Amino acid sequence: MSSFGIVLFYSTNSAFQLEKALRKAGIKAKLIPTPRSLSSDCGTALRFPWENAELVNNTIVKLDLEVTGVHEL
Repeated sequence: MSSFGIVLFYSTNSAFQLEKALRKAGIKAKLIPTPRSLSSDCGTALRFPWENAELVNNTIVKLDLEVTGVHEL
């Protein structure tokens, strides 16, 4: 059973930027509604395969995005 990670954002624009960059890198990233148990900041979160967590974190830094957190589901 594979696990997923979720990135929480302050803004929807950052979510769109990260999704675009990850898809370009060949990672199956999907925008989803933010689980209210995790955050109430932005209504959009990004789900990705947890095995790609290092690449996701590196991409966040490269794009200089402000996120509220990266969590394993």
